[in-house]
Amino acid sequence: MTEIEAIKARHSVRSYKPQMIEPEKIIQLRAKVSELNAESGLHLQFIEDAGRIYNNLINRARGLGSAPSVIACVGRASDDLEQKIGYYGEKLVLFAQSLGLNTCWTGGFNHKTISAEVAPDEKLVIAIAIGYGKDQGKVRKSKTFEQVVEAAGERPDWFNQGVEMALLAPTAINQQKFVIKFADGEKVEFIDKGGPFSKVDIGIVKCHFEIGSGKKI
Repeated sequence: MTEIEAIKARHSVRSYKPQMIEPEKIIQLRAKVSELNAESGLHLQFIEDAGRIYNNLINRARGLGSAPSVIACVGRASDDLEQKIGYYGEKLVLFAQSLGLNTCWTGGFNHKTISAEVAPDEKLVIAIAIGYGKDQGKVRKSKTFEQVVEAAGERPDWFNQGVEMALLAPTAINQQKFVIKFADGEKVEFIDKGGPFSKVDIGIVKCHFEIGSGKKI
């Protein structure tokens, strides 16, 4: 499965089967985590047993209490930490999709019960539920191309393809509070319009755009 195929196949899943992830897939996930941490300087962590991190009433009602495993998104505090978490966390999400696993970005979880390592100079930003979903999720309503793009003049195909994939990016509460600006035939800028976890969202959007456009921004 290519990354573009993974983007098109992947939807947020909040209800999971009791089935644990197989040891061979855990090995692949841990290897991918190590690769992404080495590239980014982050401290992403795959935690095989999610335990009780989704034990509050809202998460149980949504089905997240059934998630068998979790990815803790941790990194050193910095101005770009949240965006970096979104970018590299989404790379891990798409890799998990290629393994036949399902995921859900989760901002609400029990920070006291998650068994993540967080150094004094680090921050636990967000978590990603991971396992085998009871279904494959569903397509969410999306904004249009015109609602998220600011561009003057002709737009090249690579830009349009990038936006197409960006519109499939998961965002908090499906808010899609971002704008993609295009200028001078090559300059791309991602604008954060604010809201819960919007900086994380920008990182996810940027990841999708780069995969769709085939360009490093």
